[in-house]
Order: sequence, then C-alpha cells, then structure tokens
Amino acid sequence: MEAIMATYFTADSHLNHASLLRNLRPGFASIEEHDELLIEAWNSTVRPGDTVYHLGDFSLSKDPAYLARTFRRLNGRRKVLVVGNHDRRNRQLGWDEQHEGIKEISIENRHIILCHYPMRSWPRAYRGSLHLFGHTHGLLPGTTQSCDVGVDVWSYRPVTLDQILERMAASDTQPEERVLTR
Repeated sequence: MEAIMATYFTADSHLNHASLLRNLRPGFASIEEHDELLIEAWNSTVRPGDTVYHLGDFSLSKDPAYLARTFRRLNGRRKVLVVGNHDRRNRQLGWDEQHEGIKEISIENRHIILCHYPMRSWPRAYRGSLHLFGHTHGLLPGTTQSCDVGVDVWSYRPVTLDQILERMAASDTQPEERVLTR
C-alpha cells in the first residue's frame, strides 16, 4: 500500500537571520537555536515524500554552504519557492520550482493563490479562490478566504490545507464584497 503524500504551506523561516531575533522572535538565545527549532519543527511535520510550498523569506544567510546544508536537512520530496523580499540568495538551493510574484495552484478542488505578500483582492476571489501569504509575521489577520501561513503564526511549522481551512472557518472577517464582486 502506497503512502499518501501530503502538501504543506509555510513562509518566513528567515533562517540565519540574526537581527530577526531582536524584534520579531526574541525568545531565542541564538540564531543557531532558532534555526534548529525550525528544522526540527519542519521535519517533525513534513515526511520525506511530501510537498512544501514556501511563500518567501526562506533565509537571509550570506553563507551559501550553510544554506545548502540546511536546505538538504529539510524533509520533502518537492519544495517550491514563491519568492519573497529576502530570497535573493535562496534561488540556487535546488528548489523544484521557483515563482516570482503569484503562483496559482489547485488542491482538493480548491483554487489557491500563493504570494509572499498579502492582497485585498486576488484572481477568482469572487468565485471562492483562497489566498495564502506570508510577509506580515502574524501582524495582519486572515479572513474567511485568506491566511498567513508564516511560521510565526503556526508554531514554527508548515501547515496543511485542512488546518488552514479550519482557521479560515473560525474567522469572522469577510473579504470586501464591493471589491470582489466587480
């Protein structure tokens, strides 16, 4: 019997980005401790055969060898990067796919727009399309159709579509109808 492969979403790992610890993630003693926790959280969630969409800001490291070693340690058969504002050095890591701007996918009969940045309106939003984003580190709340998938929001680990849908269902914020119905 073949194992069912899962799909996960995450953003804003900011591996080897020490200045992040001063303001957005102050609970870590060092960037090494931070990175090890993120790697452990990723690998305890993602199996070797799974797919992970990383919605930008994977790392800000200036050390290509460190980045390559870290990337290889992360589980997943297929890793897809939707480029964020800190991904200049992350493009040569062996991602299975890389996308600038917006990536549209379909999973479990749901149309999903992936982008590092949050949007107020997105393609097919008025027809139920979902929007997953990062960049805001949990500071911008999601809606019934959009969700921040960054590690700051999800206990430093990638999340499934079912987990995202559960959070969206609990939101009482609707996207702006007058924008979506034009």
